[in-house]
Amino acid sequence: MASEASRKTMTFEEGWPFLQVGVDKLIGIIEGAHSNQFTSEEYMQLYTTVYTICAPNPIGPEVQKLYDQYKKTFEDYITSKVLPSLHGEKDEILLKELAKRWEDHKVMTRWLSRFFHYLDRYFLARRKLPTTSETSFMLFYKLVYGELNDQVRDAVLSMIDREREGQQIDEALVKNVLNIYLEMAESAKKYYEKDFEEAMLKSTATFAKERASSWIASESHDDYLLKVLEHELVLEHELRTLCASKLAETKDSDGEAAETDK
Repeated sequence: MASEASRKTMTFEEGWPFLQVGVDKLIGIIEGAHSNQFTSEEYMQLYTTVYTICAPNPIGPEVQKLYDQYKKTFEDYITSKVLPSLHGEKDEILLKELAKRWEDHKVMTRWLSRFFHYLDRYFLARRKLPTTSETSFMLFYKLVYGELNDQVRDAVLSMIDREREGQQIDEALVKNVLNIYLEMAESAKKYYEKDFEEAMLKSTATFAKERASSWIASESHDDYLLKVLEHELVLEHELRTLCASKLAETKDSDGEAAETDK
């Protein structure tokens, strides 16, 4: 395929079978089917194949086919591997598998974004479309959270409720799941607020209201006010701070990437 990839022109139909081999190998690595990593030669052959398809007309129909297949690769992987691993799970087991699958998704995104980097440079930039990384993240949100969001949200809130009751929980797991929202590029805050923050604040208010009568009976006036403030504000502040911090990191990272591309 090295000689094929060095040609001046290549159609999508000619180049995709070789790219599919690379995709299949990457999925095999992620799924633990084999441990052979990509060699420098393999990486360059895959990148060059994409370049050869795109270079003659960077915004033409062959490139559109390549972008469509890039998206379909993630759609197929999520529906065939990710969703089946999550179906039937609940509570902490669901959250742990979700966190694992998100980490795997980021690995897959990182590699395929490198192979398909030429799409970002011209086709997606000129069409004002999301980058290859943003596209894969949005597909994860659409396909995974679109189906399981209620279960994920309820599992997280259940863990928070248990912590309010004085039980020990896996705080790192909760933060990892919340980070998924915050790692989804520029639209993260919108998803976080829509899918989780409103429900969390409502849950906090309900908890405080239910406990108010017992606190009034057993605590001094000052202690009562402190407890109400603690349960209504502390968790909200912590999660808002986490959100702002992650979004700032994303902005800084994007800024550094922009400087590098100059």
